[in-house]
Amino acid sequence: MASPKGVATLPARGAMERIISAKPREEDVVLDKGLRPRQLADFVGQEKVKDNLNIAMAAARGREEALDHILLYGPPGLGKTTLACIIAAEMGVNVKITSGPAIERPGDLAAIITNLNRGDVLFIDEVHRLGRVVEEVLYPVMEDFALDIVLGKGAGAKSLRLNLPRFTLVGATTRFAMLSPPLRERFGAVYRLDFYDHDAVKVILARSARLLGLEAEEAGLEEIARRARGTPRVANRLLKRVRDYAEVKAQGIVTREVAVEALRRLEVDSIGLDEVDHKILRTIVEKFGGGPVGLDTIAAAISEEADTVMDVYEPYLLQLSFLERTPRGRMATRFAYEHLGLDYAKGRPEQSGLW
Repeated sequence: MASPKGVATLPARGAMERIISAKPREEDVVLDKGLRPRQLADFVGQEKVKDNLNIAMAAARGREEALDHILLYGPPGLGKTTLACIIAAEMGVNVKITSGPAIERPGDLAAIITNLNRGDVLFIDEVHRLGRVVEEVLYPVMEDFALDIVLGKGAGAKSLRLNLPRFTLVGATTRFAMLSPPLRERFGAVYRLDFYDHDAVKVILARSARLLGLEAEEAGLEEIARRARGTPRVANRLLKRVRDYAEVKAQGIVTREVAVEALRRLEVDSIGLDEVDHKILRTIVEKFGGGPVGLDTIAAAISEEADTVMDVYEPYLLQLSFLERTPRGRMATRFAYEHLGLDYAKGRPEQSGLW
């Protein structure tokens, strides 16, 4: 059944099936809603972004104006949707959530923006996937708060300009480079969200455990945080799975041993890599001598799309310094060899112990 126009949809099944994928899953909808912070003070991490947003919102409230348009970019699962909802809550306005692929025609965009009130927040996820025709209609909407509507066709066509209330567009993207320059220039503020450090993830997990009524030892949360890939969405998903295991096998208490065993069963290793990550690294190391090897070649070797490899799998491997991007292709680093239990100099197996 087709999704309603203007309504955000979950990604297709595939890469998102991985337990450590930062892409949203159906099971995350209820969990995210219950655990999502509703005030900026409760939002953990991203300190620079929070400081800048605090100043911008205070200034806008002082002038009784709508906040400038904001672009949030970075890997999935870091809190872009949450920040949009927090902005609306802090400004005392409503938020409308949609996505680039859901806005197929200018009429879809018009139906959304004509229902916005003064100061409201319109959040467009995957804003880089807006169609060219829709994007061109969006330019005067963002700049002049006016919607140009063409009535009729041919020589008798007339253009009608509809004035709109001043609102705030919050765009989110994982592919900043794919945004056209005219669209990027119309955002008054651009913020990058980075992966969370280990301590921030532990704070998020402790808060989530309290909200879930889960008894969890610090050492248990430590193990989950180590494997959460610096991503709150992944951390909360792993916590939920560990909770299930603890309730069945360990009287509902998350200890270090319980967390380790639960995550071992999920095939999530000590730093958050799963079978697919290992497959990518071993493909580069064992089939192509450590690289360099092209992205399309890697994708073909593991039967995946090149964009999926680049958007979903690579960011965390790059953050760990397991991969290196060169003009000739991807290369596995010494750290990747060591984690796989391989000798970097000789390329032969050593003691493994990945799990």
